[in-house]
Amino acid sequence: MWNVVLAQAPEGAEPAAQPPNVVLDQPSTSTDPAAQPPNVVLVQPSTSTDPPAQAPTAANFSFIWMILIFFAIMYFLMIRPNQKRDRERRQMLAALAKGDKVVTSGGICGTVVGLSERSVVVRVDDNVNIEFLRGAISQVTSQEKEE
Repeated sequence: MWNVVLAQAPEGAEPAAQPPNVVLDQPSTSTDPAAQPPNVVLVQPSTSTDPPAQAPTAANFSFIWMILIFFAIMYFLMIRPNQKRDRERRQMLAALAKGDKVVTSGGICGTVVGLSERSVVVRVDDNVNIEFLRGAISQVTSQEKEE
């Protein structure tokens, strides 16, 4: 590794008399450009035994932890409640029985009179039966009690 130092020798001073790592920033009092000392650039090898600087690893780990915490929050606030709601809905649709009073997603209220694997027959009024898919049932308002 190399150190680069920009230095300007003061007036009347020998360049060798100055330490090589000192940067002098003194304005010249002379107005004659030929009397001003030249700018000197010193390039020398570094005497440091430290290894070269590497990328900070602590920042990388904190970023990874931040992303993991973000996904955990998203899981517990959004994904898990939706899974729970879907599970309860599947259980409700699986537990449908004749005599249950239901409301469809279209807002039609009625009583279940027939069931099949994919559909439900709902009695809306006397002699008016409508067949719906099971997924169209949004809620069960009351269940018939078994005696």
